[in-house]
Amino acid sequence: MRCLVLGGAGFLGSHLSEFLLAKGHVVRVFDRDETLKLRFQNLSGKMELISGDFGLKTLVDEAMRNIDVVFHLIGTTIPKTSNEDPIFDISSNLLPTLHMLNCVRYNQIKKIIFFSSGGTVYGIPQYIPITENHPTNPICSYGIHKLAIEKYLHLYHHLYGINYSVLRISNAYGPRQRPVHGQGAIMVFLHRILHRQSIEIWGDGSIVRDYVYVGDIMEAAERVASYDGPGHIFNISSGQGFSLNQMLDHLTTIVGHKPVVNFLPSRMLDVPVNILDIARAQKLLGWQPKVSLSEGLKLTYSSLHQ
Repeated sequence: MRCLVLGGAGFLGSHLSEFLLAKGHVVRVFDRDETLKLRFQNLSGKMELISGDFGLKTLVDEAMRNIDVVFHLIGTTIPKTSNEDPIFDISSNLLPTLHMLNCVRYNQIKKIIFFSSGGTVYGIPQYIPITENHPTNPICSYGIHKLAIEKYLHLYHHLYGINYSVLRISNAYGPRQRPVHGQGAIMVFLHRILHRQSIEIWGDGSIVRDYVYVGDIMEAAERVASYDGPGHIFNISSGQGFSLNQMLDHLTTIVGHKPVVNFLPSRMLDVPVNILDIARAQKLLGWQPKVSLSEGLKLTYSSLHQ
């Protein structure tokens, strides 16, 4: 396939770009200049790099020429920051995506794959595990803009026949995740433990999440790119829930010393439990997460010493 990875220099995007390249696909990466050159300085001759602002319509249109599949991973906010400025959240994520969808339409792209958020689009769960048919009532602007993009994908499919798939990914983790951004509890906690810094937990640590290793996400992304069956939305996760306290215990065992933990008041944007049902991806994509939490944490820890 001739693949375009929007946001290809980020945590998930860089893994995806390299994964697709290793699988023999032609890869074009679009991202901001300051991150693009640093990330792929050893692979610049093997993939095409386009740097620029996602909001520049002419540049995005140029990036989509002679492409079969578009992977959309660009995002400017995280759940916490999205609520601080919902207008920026919408203007920098939703509106540029609509311009991009028009480019998809006019360039006759075969398929677009959107990396959505299984951790935020559902809101407070009515049942566990959460299936793709669960009501969607996000409690943060980040989840709302992700859901809105999903709806516009469906609209463009209905109006113009654009083929698409949505991956509702749970809490991704693995090498290259940056702790300074404050998203991704595993890498944030691991970074602070290694640097002998205290850890802050919102609430009492009983919040439950399911965590999925980055390598497993890449397998799902490639499978869905060639999928042409019924259904467009797929939960991608481990399907197993762990509390923050349990996950912290795992990290403490791996690193070998226990950090100081400060428990802070709960936040309105945090749902108490989020565990995704992955039966649809297992059945229709033939996908199965392979990396256990224990193994994934060890791989992530080892990456910090390379």
